[in-house]
Amino acid sequence: MPRICYIINMKSICTNRKAYHDYHIEETFEAGIALTGTEVKSLREGKANLKESYARIKDGELFLVNAHISPYSCGNIYNHEPKRTRKLLMHKREIDRLLGKVKERGFTLVPLSMYFNKRNKAKMELALAKGKTLYDKRESIKKKDEKRLTEREARLR
Repeated sequence: MPRICYIINMKSICTNRKAYHDYHIEETFEAGIALTGTEVKSLREGKANLKESYARIKDGELFLVNAHISPYSCGNIYNHEPKRTRKLLMHKREIDRLLGKVKERGFTLVPLSMYFNKRNKAKMELALAKGKTLYDKRESIKKKDEKRLTEREARLR
């Protein structure tokens, strides 16, 4: 039951809907994000985009690459760079486990969503994913359409 309360208390900032279309999601993880002050204020306004972003492990540390956080609207000359590389915070053993899977099996780390948890800390949901081929994408679209049709027919009965 506490898990449901935790989900209700989360404030979603943005989601990467394209990731579900382009990748087979194998496993998900939660990571903290090291941000500057103006980045946090901009996230509170909901101005972030994860479309073409990904996570990379470098020197035993996890980084978020190519995520766009818009400059803070009330910021001054010390505003942040929108597409800078940001450090993700996870335990060392979790990063080592991810590194092993990414190297040996051809997985990639894709951000799924960014949110504030119940303690108002910015968090990110990362996924260990494999890329879909064009055929797989078409197949998943067909399955979604069939599911939608069956649900619609069930409602009309």
